[in-house]
Amino acid sequence: MARYIFITGGVVSSLGKGLASAALGALLQARGYTVRLRKLDPYLNVDPGTMSPFEHGEVFVTDDGAETDLDLGHYERFTGVAARGTDSVSSGRIYSNVLEKERRGDYLGKTIQVIPHVTDEIKDFLRIGDDEVDFQLCEIGGTVGDIEGLPFFEAIRQFAQERPRGECIFMHLTLLPFIKASGELKTKPTQHSVKELRSIGLAPDILVCRSEGDIPAKEREKLALFCNVRPESVIAAKDLDSIYKAPLAYHAEGLDQAVLDAFGINPAPRPNLGRWEDVVDRIQNVDGDVRVAVVGKYTQLEDAYKSIAEALTHGGIANRVKVRAEWIDSEIFEREDAAPHLEGFHAILVPGGFGERGTEGKIKAAEFARTRGIPYLGICLGMQMAVIEAARNVAKIKDAASEEFAGADPRAFTPVVYHLKEWVKGNAKVTRKKTDAKGGTMRLGAYDAHLTDGSKVAEVYGETAIEERHRHRYEVDIAYRDKLEDAGLCFTGVSPDGKLPEIVEWADHPWFIGVQFHPELKSKPFAPHPLFEGFVKAAKEQSRLV
Repeated sequence: MARYIFITGGVVSSLGKGLASAALGALLQARGYTVRLRKLDPYLNVDPGTMSPFEHGEVFVTDDGAETDLDLGHYERFTGVAARGTDSVSSGRIYSNVLEKERRGDYLGKTIQVIPHVTDEIKDFLRIGDDEVDFQLCEIGGTVGDIEGLPFFEAIRQFAQERPRGECIFMHLTLLPFIKASGELKTKPTQHSVKELRSIGLAPDILVCRSEGDIPAKEREKLALFCNVRPESVIAAKDLDSIYKAPLAYHAEGLDQAVLDAFGINPAPRPNLGRWEDVVDRIQNVDGDVRVAVVGKYTQLEDAYKSIAEALTHGGIANRVKVRAEWIDSEIFEREDAAPHLEGFHAILVPGGFGERGTEGKIKAAEFARTRGIPYLGICLGMQMAVIEAARNVAKIKDAASEEFAGADPRAFTPVVYHLKEWVKGNAKVTRKKTDAKGGTMRLGAYDAHLTDGSKVAEVYGETAIEERHRHRYEVDIAYRDKLEDAGLCFTGVSPDGKLPEIVEWADHPWFIGVQFHPELKSKPFAPHPLFEGFVKAAKEQSRLV
């Protein structure tokens, strides 16, 4: 049976519970243990799939097709353990499950209450995969004191009470603000946060304290005394210039040792941190830098493209260069010429998105990259816009557009991108209608693709059979393949049945690839995705030509 580590947060949100959880998972792996990381979110949406990127950042998609919180991306990037749909749950999903059971009569006519029915549902979720790994790390979203989080806090309190002693510990992440005027590091917010936690029956075994610098011995002892933890279990989480330095930084602070001590694991296995030492070395010792323009429609919030930002960093790690990504709102190009904004960049990336806003600007970015010979990577909508650009400007397909945003009258445009009505998932056919509910109805999760032997993308992958994660409702129409290939845009990756285009590339371009899937979701600092490694390599070569 697994040991459980529950990670909670206090004082303020967005302190980095997800990163702390991911880094701890990596450190436990370095000591030879197996881990699984889970996220319990208090919001009432069933999942983040229908939420705006401005509300919740990106939606991270798992191989099994679940739309989950972006923290699962951190978990995968740091541990290499593929996330599953059972690694993420929200209040909305919990309540939905409870109500479905009530409607079926599973509760035999009883009055349905938060305790025990909702808390029991949460505990059932926690038990999934109990015998699969050595440690389960469960992060509770939000901060202690949030009213919507109370059922989760109560559930983990009950869960820890029901397990044998020594199988569950609690790690609490807080903020130690530094008051410049007085030159003091203040512990009172953390003390109050722990007091709030203890008032609902939870006591932290480990305190992880975000701060700008070291925690002096006096403040560390004060925190230990008033928060009832050992001084060596007060861990400083100092600001870092790269999140990938976190495992080594937390190890230096003794986080992994404090966790093993809390479980009574002695002697503890020695850690092998070679993987992270290599990553940090590649970050610190670079051979120049490259400028990459990310032309998107949610650029005001970088978390909307979190996995893309990190995958670019991974590409830089692989090539020992610093990737300087600059986020450009694609709507600008609908009012102004794209050239002044894009000149001087070594590569252009156009990411995914939904809806019409900013799409004409993405088309202009693809045209600029094609005509200027600039390395280009189009992802999902970014691929579709590259196809529309090729159809309009090279293949001369009149009024080429996407059915997603080209208007209600089908006679007013040529739909080279259409609403996907059916596809094959495993051995089953999946069908969809435009009128279907939005949540969970896209082509989601891992799908196979076959690559053309000798193509640029086959060279990048080093193989011709791949599996990648998807999240989209619209697809390039294979019926236009011949006309587009005659114009020079090659369909070099297709679904196993040959009906769905997965990858396009310009044959006469140094590096121009569009993919229907999301390669950024599978990239890791110690195993960069081949497309991002190749894209940054092309940008590095371009930088030497400029």
